[in-house]
Amino acid sequence: MRLFAFYRSSASYRVRLALAHKGLPYDVVPVALSAGEQRESEHRARNPIGQVPVLELRIGDQPVLLAQSVAIMEYLEETHPEPALLPQTPIDRARVRELTELVNSGIQPLQNLTVLQHVDAVGADSAEWARLFVRRGLVALEERSRTTRGAFLFGDTPTFADICLVPQMLNARALGVSLEDLDALLTIDARCQALPGWDAAHPSVQPDAPT
Repeated sequence: MRLFAFYRSSASYRVRLALAHKGLPYDVVPVALSAGEQRESEHRARNPIGQVPVLELRIGDQPVLLAQSVAIMEYLEETHPEPALLPQTPIDRARVRELTELVNSGIQPLQNLTVLQHVDAVGADSAEWARLFVRRGLVALEERSRTTRGAFLFGDTPTFADICLVPQMLNARALGVSLEDLDALLTIDARCQALPGWDAAHPSVQPDAPT
C-alpha cells in the first residue's frame, strides 16, 4: 500500500494511526499542501477534490485509489479485522461512528486549511474562528462520551473515535485552544499516545516533516 499524505494533515494522521494499530506496512508519498501540490492535476487525478489522504491499494493486478480518511479506516477494518477498531454489536458500532463523526464532520472541516485561508480572505480572523469551533466540538465530545467511555472514548479498547481524537487534540494545542475542563479527553489522548506503534504515526516523524 502507498499513502499519499501530508505530515500535518489530521486526516492523514488518522489513517497512519489505523495502519499502525493494525500493524500494516505501507509507503508514504508526501503531498505538500503548503506548496499547493494537492491542486495539481497529478493529485487531482487521485482525488478530484484535491485532499489527502489517498490510499493506493493493489486488488489483483490493478491499483485502486481510496480517498477520505473514515472510508479508508472502514476498508482497513473490514479487510483486516484484528485488532478490531469497532465493537461487535450494531448499536455499539453506531455509537463509535457517532463519536467519530463528531470530530470528522463536526470539527475537522471547520479548521481545514482551505477554510481558514478563505476566512482570512474575507477579512475575518481565522485563528479565532478555528479556536471557537474546535473548542465547541471538543466540549461536545467530552460530554457525548460521558456514557460511553472507559479507558478510551468507547469502552476499554481503542476505536475509530480515539483515532480521530488524537490528531484533533494535537491540532487544538497548535491552535491555542483552551483544553480547560476536558479532563477525560486529555487522559484518553495521553493513554492513546502510549499505545504500541502509535508513535510511528506522529506528524513529527513523517518523511516530509521539517527537520
